[in-house]
Amino acid sequence: MKTQLQKSLKFSLGIAVITFVLAAIFSVISTFILNDVFYLVGIVIVFTIVIIGVLFDMLGIAATAADEVPFHAMAAEKVNGSKEAIIIVRNADRFASFCNDVIGDIAGVISGTAAAIVVLRIAQIFGQSDGSTLQFVISVIFTSIVAAVTVGGKAMGKYFAVHSSTDIIFFAARIIALVERKLNINLLPREKKTSRN
Repeated sequence: MKTQLQKSLKFSLGIAVITFVLAAIFSVISTFILNDVFYLVGIVIVFTIVIIGVLFDMLGIAATAADEVPFHAMAAEKVNGSKEAIIIVRNADRFASFCNDVIGDIAGVISGTAAAIVVLRIAQIFGQSDGSTLQFVISVIFTSIVAAVTVGGKAMGKYFAVHSSTDIIFFAARIIALVERKLNINLLPREKKTSRN
């Protein structure tokens, strides 16, 4: 029990540090880019961030819903990505935490910040000062649309995650396998081989 608690605390601390670093990086990059682009490009960037959040949320839920049995059959036939899929399903809690809590939540925060910058850009085009009625109306409409797309997208993503979890995880596993092979790095934790009776 004590060992499990220590592992959980260590993982939680690691996730918190990773989240802090990634949030800072993505926030700086998105703010820097959005300050110098046309507002229509800014809108595309905002919804791109939202879609990334939705996709990673779907991945996290699919990992917890997936069964590793189909992937064992694929691994027996040496199908590319099957071993990575097994690792994802066996570490579903950590994988889901990273996808949903780290990437998903960062995308939510950054999309909100990016939306505020886009609203300012649109208001400036109409020659409105900060705090004007038009800026307020644009802000309410745009942030409402972003929120609706985020929530609606996540609801749809949850449906696909539960009903097509095997296909989703296998697709993600194949991408991870490709990246690991091309860059010669390990993105997933590798288990030590144990002898079977």
